[in-house]
Amino acid sequence: MTVYLVGAGPGDPGLLTLRGAELLRRADVVLYDRLVTPDVLTLVHADALCIDVGKRPGTDTPGADRRQQVIGRLLVEHGRTSEVVVRLKGGDPFVFGRGGEEIEILEEAGIPWQIVPGVTSALGVAGAAGIPVTHRGLASSVTIVTGHTLDRGKAPKPGHEPDWEALAHTGGTLVILMGMASRAAIAAALIDAGCAADTPVAVIQDGTTPAQRMVRTTLAGLPDVDLGAPAVIVVGPVVDVAPGARETPPG
Repeated sequence: MTVYLVGAGPGDPGLLTLRGAELLRRADVVLYDRLVTPDVLTLVHADALCIDVGKRPGTDTPGADRRQQVIGRLLVEHGRTSEVVVRLKGGDPFVFGRGGEEIEILEEAGIPWQIVPGVTSALGVAGAAGIPVTHRGLASSVTIVTGHTLDRGKAPKPGHEPDWEALAHTGGTLVILMGMASRAAIAAALIDAGCAADTPVAVIQDGTTPAQRMVRTTLAGLPDVDLGAPAVIVVGPVVDVAPGARETPPG
């Protein structure tokens, strides 16, 4: 009996790893997140139990924490009674996927687990759109942060809020996940900290899927971008490297 934490990738089922696909076909139970596309779930055997444990946009922190506790209980319950349990997460389990917390729960319960990494949306979505997150002479580093904690009406817990002032001076490429609801506050924080208002920005919604949409703008224009979640925000000069970057995913 083993629980496998599997990264489903950024959306396109072709970007799921071979190991992930194999485990989905063998799974007795699959607990999947909201961002996992339906095409990925078609790999699951018809007799398997599939449980939607996804958190919905706008869920407040206490509600999300309670939902995470439910997920933990389900992992332990099915991990003790089923041969192959797949905890299927969008992107990579260890990139803002709370995979580490779920491993702690499994360890405490004495249930064997394995990690199957996935293509994180932070890199895969930008790449599929034709935007290199690193580029010689422009960006020798890339920083991935969450925008989820900013401008939510409550003070973030210590250590949970990105240091926007430091990020404004880090250089390289900044990739922001879960930032659309807070995009105005993010832009203001970076500009106030010293980022140029005309710094190039790309916002990519539903990356790598047929519904992909991309808007190019600047930090000053970021608040006016009318795209929904899930979306990846890329900030930095690499956005302008490939002026023919794909507005839609490759066929």
